[in-house]
Amino acid sequence: MPTPVCRKTPSKDKEQGLADVIACDSAICFIDGQEGRLVYRGYDAIELARSSTFEEVAYLLWYGRLPGTTEFRAFLDGFSGGMVLPVETSMVLRMFPRTSTAMEVLRTAVSFLGHWDPDSGNTRLDACLRKAQRITERIPLIIAAHHRLQDGQEPIDPIPNHGIAYNFLYTLQGVEPDPEIVHALDVALILHADHELNASTFAARVTAATMSDIYSSMTSAIGALKGPLHGGANAEVMEMFEAIGTPEQAESWILNRLAAKGKVPGFGHRVYKCEDPRVSVMREYAEKITRQAGDTRFFEIAQVVEKTMLANSKVFPNVDFYSGTLYRAMGIPTDLFTPIFAMSRAVGWSAHVFEQWRNNRLIRPSARYIGPALHPYVPIEER
Repeated sequence: MPTPVCRKTPSKDKEQGLADVIACDSAICFIDGQEGRLVYRGYDAIELARSSTFEEVAYLLWYGRLPGTTEFRAFLDGFSGGMVLPVETSMVLRMFPRTSTAMEVLRTAVSFLGHWDPDSGNTRLDACLRKAQRITERIPLIIAAHHRLQDGQEPIDPIPNHGIAYNFLYTLQGVEPDPEIVHALDVALILHADHELNASTFAARVTAATMSDIYSSMTSAIGALKGPLHGGANAEVMEMFEAIGTPEQAESWILNRLAAKGKVPGFGHRVYKCEDPRVSVMREYAEKITRQAGDTRFFEIAQVVEKTMLANSKVFPNVDFYSGTLYRAMGIPTDLFTPIFAMSRAVGWSAHVFEQWRNNRLIRPSARYIGPALHPYVPIEER
């Protein structure tokens, strides 16, 4: 009996990892990888970082325009009003093993929030916008509360009428944060708010395309961000700086790493073919806050590493290269760097979820089959 042959999958052009594949039309974020430009809803993200606030950028990403004074005041009233963790979430945070990482806890806690949301089951757009706002408000509180519990401290309630950056620092550290540090964190949140179809955003849209709820979509995004190939690069940068030790050792350390064909975290980007436009702002604030903190060692190491890399590899730094140095100078532990990414990107993820729903089609790509030809079944006693 002749062996049956599988019909071949239609041949289509593809790139490994879907590189350069256009998956959807979007009006949220534009990246010019050649010129080094990042745009949110028609506004340069660098200009927004220098002139706006994270809350205003959240409004822009969700509603598609910058708000007027009156409507922005009403928006902020809603933001501060929901900035509290449900009692049930506070209880479950005490149940995690001490070995649980911050991203593991965040993934589970955000999913858990959906059970206690007053709009649970309501799929109208206005209800989903309220859910997105609650998620954005509560992610910082989850991160801070979990960290304090792991450190043997009790969680702290946020202060009404203060923004995301202020209350994250306050509920994490238990003291009123310095205004300059609050502003620097706010700038970092703006720069991380969205970045087109990165892995976590695409995961959120894939889940949303099934018409699942926003909590499922956000949990999918957090799960993707948890992977070391997506989130966590700034933590790797700080580990590298600690291994280098001093600015004087940085050049030789990097040259040895390059000679060994080793990876240097914080350099290179899948999209940008030049310097990531966010780097200049992060570099500026990293220098400012490290000087304010009175310890510039890691910033000085970063300067030498950047100079050495540009001279010997022509690979440019990305946004992660200076963000870790900035967060460390703020007194934020390294294991919270990736959760801070989620704290910011929540507004971008939810904006993409809403856009997916407005013109939805199930996301279902094809795979090119490269397995064996069709085999006839042979009874087990004859094998």
